[in-house]
Amino acid sequence: MSAVVVDDLRKNYRGNEAVRGASFTVTRGEIFALLGPNGAGKTTTLEILEGFRARDSGRVEVLGRDPGDRAEGRWLRERIGLVLQDIAVEPYLTVRETISRNAGYYPNPRGVDEVIELTGLAGKERAKVKDLSGGQKRRLDLALGVIGNPQLLFLDEPTTGFDPSSRHSAWEVVKNLQATGTTILLTTHYMDEAQALADQVAVIVSGRIVASGTPATIGGRDSARKRIRFALPPGVDAENLPLPVTGRAGRMVTVEVDEPTRALHELTGWALRRDILLDGLTIEQPSLEDVYLSLADPLTGQAASAPGAPQLQSTSRSRS
Repeated sequence: MSAVVVDDLRKNYRGNEAVRGASFTVTRGEIFALLGPNGAGKTTTLEILEGFRARDSGRVEVLGRDPGDRAEGRWLRERIGLVLQDIAVEPYLTVRETISRNAGYYPNPRGVDEVIELTGLAGKERAKVKDLSGGQKRRLDLALGVIGNPQLLFLDEPTTGFDPSSRHSAWEVVKNLQATGTTILLTTHYMDEAQALADQVAVIVSGRIVASGTPATIGGRDSARKRIRFALPPGVDAENLPLPVTGRAGRMVTVEVDEPTRALHELTGWALRRDILLDGLTIEQPSLEDVYLSLADPLTGQAASAPGAPQLQSTSRSRS
């Protein structure tokens, strides 16, 4: 039961192959995150899925239909929702008027009051769009995306401009939508957002899918070496530690190990025998951001030789 199927998708712009044989599948009812730096082909892929752009070759299905077939356009528009980065909304309409107007475009919309409550706009029903804050406008974008009661929702950078508290509230909205049966395909430049929301993740670089899987396993994250970190005790040289140090930043040292239980037992046993405190002791595996940066260099769109490049940002798209 697939909501989206992309098989060997290709798109060329004047000799520049923006999408080069990308393939992935989104299962009905799941949240799927498509990650990638600027110019990687992420936006082109979404526009093809949304029916805004024609593909050159490959197979694409959205809810079992071909979004490139104009005869399927109306059927799909009634069943998918879009939350783009920049949606044109009349500034002098109120929140309720804006949502109510869009509800009239669909044969089986959600209730306006339900959507206002769901998206955290309660109390702002009579506020004009022009008077909303940036975060409130983004909530309105989300309301317009879900008012049609979509089977499939496209979310393009859904929490851009949100403060941390608002971002977590928006995540709850997205999870609630999934709980009601909505399939969600999102893009985001926040790795913690993908970690918190996505059931499956795919990374696209230079038009190709370079890795896919769950947030916990993508890129071999679950089997990667674990990192033990702590502050080097006063009067102790790194060479005197029972485990070899693989990294150091000031007094903080890092030890990378394959099997952390045994290594941690050896380290803490050594410290207890000497009555030494290991301040700041933590154990962690590579984060989703570490894996992402190892797969794609956000500055060049090419496979990275090492992590450490700046966080990616995505270009905005407007609803056409």
